[in-house]
Amino acid sequence: MKVVRIKLTQEMAHYRREETVDNKMTYPLPPLSTVIGALHKACRYQEYHPMDISIQGEYGGLIRRVYYDSCFLNSLQNDRGCLVKMKNADMLSNAFDIVAEAKKAQGNDFRKGITIQVYNKELLNEYRQLKDVYDEITKLKSEKLKPYLDRIKQEKQTLKKVKESSKENVSKLEEIKQKEKELSCKEKRAKEKFKQYEQDNYQIPISKFKTLTRGPKYYEILTDVQLILHVKADEDVMNDIVDNIRNLTALGRGEDFVNVEECKIVDIQLVQEEGGEYYQCEKSAFIGANVFLEDQIIPEGTLREGIHIYGTRYLLNKNYEIKENKRVFNKKSVVYTSNFQIMNGATNVFIDRLNDEKYYIVNLL
Repeated sequence: MKVVRIKLTQEMAHYRREETVDNKMTYPLPPLSTVIGALHKACRYQEYHPMDISIQGEYGGLIRRVYYDSCFLNSLQNDRGCLVKMKNADMLSNAFDIVAEAKKAQGNDFRKGITIQVYNKELLNEYRQLKDVYDEITKLKSEKLKPYLDRIKQEKQTLKKVKESSKENVSKLEEIKQKEKELSCKEKRAKEKFKQYEQDNYQIPISKFKTLTRGPKYYEILTDVQLILHVKADEDVMNDIVDNIRNLTALGRGEDFVNVEECKIVDIQLVQEEGGEYYQCEKSAFIGANVFLEDQIIPEGTLREGIHIYGTRYLLNKNYEIKENKRVFNKKSVVYTSNFQIMNGATNVFIDRLNDEKYYIVNLL
């Protein structure tokens, strides 16, 4: 079977684990979706071309780098973080003006001016005036709207009692129903008018103010990365990959540049078509979990009481479909393992033989 073999190196790389936030952890090897996305970009594909990938390699070390992160909270806070006003209230971006910043972990107050550093007094006054408007609206709701709605509710209850005692009087019932309808319209108009007033005078203006928190977080960075990728796809797609491999400039982040050492189409053979009882892999690799479940892997060692060391299990994204305007990923269950042996006869495991002594174990996912 023919596949594309790609050998590349990276001085540094970060393959983001999507579930991590404060400490942005990295996969030890690039996940399937990262490789597939990079190859599609290199070939300038605008739609998905099916391909199966084998990923193996190694890295020299892992370091942690500090970066300064800015994060908008989901709600506006009056006592923490940094108060900012957005240039565009419909978009969270770097286009904002810093209004004031809390100086302590707690006990601050932007409205009262307690332990804050003011950067824009004019915008801070605007924020405080909006908070005053909110207090006025709350007061109006309590002193004006609620009593008015309570009176309407009381009138409805009175009409309900009259209606029950006038079941035989058709004209009287029609008159009561008309009054109930008028009261419901009054109730609806009052609520809508108040809601519109609140939206125009408070909700829309205050939505331009956000709470921004800033602080140190960490990246995990792999160094001296060496990767061997095998790609199985249609013949035209494999030819496109070989022809456009120089467009593959990065893998992982945009700054994780790659040096492509080799890219060519090679033949691989199923392990049962080769000789020998098992095959040794000295590199690390993502291997399908099914290979482990079928006991086709000989682990590198054992812990106490005969517990085998297999590796770390991951659920990796591969390709996705759009469902209800959302990306729904097809996930592959894999095990990250090193220095393992594959039994002869293993399912979907191939040998890419370089010479009589050197070969790569290929498990297409």
